[in-house]
Amino acid sequence: MGAVMVRCPQTGRDVPTGLVTDRKSFESMPVFFARVHCPICRTEHEWFAKEAWVCEAEPRLESKALL
Repeated sequence: MGAVMVRCPQTGRDVPTGLVTDRKSFESMPVFFARVHCPICRTEHEWFAKEAWVCEAEPRLESKALL
């Protein structure tokens, strides 16, 4: 199991979407569109499933990004 991640278009950094699944299940899902609030740049990003990936490691935001 891992966190579904997308890349922040403003900073280029990885952002967790709040979804958790395994890679095989995520890759077998139909194409979908979603939104996520980015804690790094503090805006909402729209993304398609094809732009996301499953990160098997626990995602961690750097503390300086939240300031």
